[in-house]
Amino acid sequence: KHVQFTKMHGLGNCYLFVDCFGRMVGDAPALARAMSDRNTGVGSDGLILLYPSQTADARMEIYNLDGSRAQMCGNGIRCAAKYLYEHGLARSNPMGIETDAGVLVVDLYLDGPVVEAARVDLGAPRFNPEDLPVQLSAEQMIDRPIRVRDCDATMTCLSMGNPHAVIFGVPLDVLRGDGGAEGGLLAVEGRRIETDPLFPERVNVHFVQVQGAEEVTVLTWERGSGATQACGTGAAAVCVAGVLTGRTGRAITTHLPGGRLLLEWNASNDHVFMTGPAVEIFTGDWPTD
Repeated sequence: KHVQFTKMHGLGNCYLFVDCFGRMVGDAPALARAMSDRNTGVGSDGLILLYPSQTADARMEIYNLDGSRAQMCGNGIRCAAKYLYEHGLARSNPMGIETDAGVLVVDLYLDGPVVEAARVDLGAPRFNPEDLPVQLSAEQMIDRPIRVRDCDATMTCLSMGNPHAVIFGVPLDVLRGDGGAEGGLLAVEGRRIETDPLFPERVNVHFVQVQGAEEVTVLTWERGSGATQACGTGAAAVCVAGVLTGRTGRAITTHLPGGRLLLEWNASNDHVFMTGPAVEIFTGDWPTD
């Protein structure tokens, strides 16, 4: 017995995709942990299962590399749309994909039969403390002072279907240290904030350096996955936080370790739009009992 999977990535944020249109997968959290392990498995930031949907073209279930369930994944949904289109499971453009954060609409940028990139309507940001959840009042969620090692920083909290804490004021070179994006203080401080009692269900953490009103650089520590090359919903949260705190405009280029994403918080409908690439790496078989 085996499970066929396809490894894909959006800006280096990589996931293993399994077609569940014709079969079921048992114990998805355990499968995610086993397959995602970078030493004894395939290696990934998590597992995404694709199912038929009653309300959209398809449904995606996301499991982080530690087996925990994620509501949404911005890089993952672009890859999901590419997989669904190129494998003939859904041919709509735009395409509706059901997630634990609701049905999201994805516009596909095609080069013949190949999906090169996608633009995702991530919906409106949410600012109610219970949406994350976070043990703060709504007023305390914007530009809250926070100490990160020797830096006086600020933290803005919001939900893009999943919870985010956006940190301004920490030099990224301090976080990178000698170990690159996965070493230095990023792991220490990222894990500390992720698991802070303020966040009963943990939180995704993003450290932001602002280059200007239209450009930022971000290092991300993802809930349940650790340091990743990119986080799509996190980049959206950074865009929103930049506008709310007067640091950026509504349209920005976000530079992440894996590449860049284009974000826009649309003033007319309050939705955040994310545009970026999707790449297939390889397909394989994973043995099961």
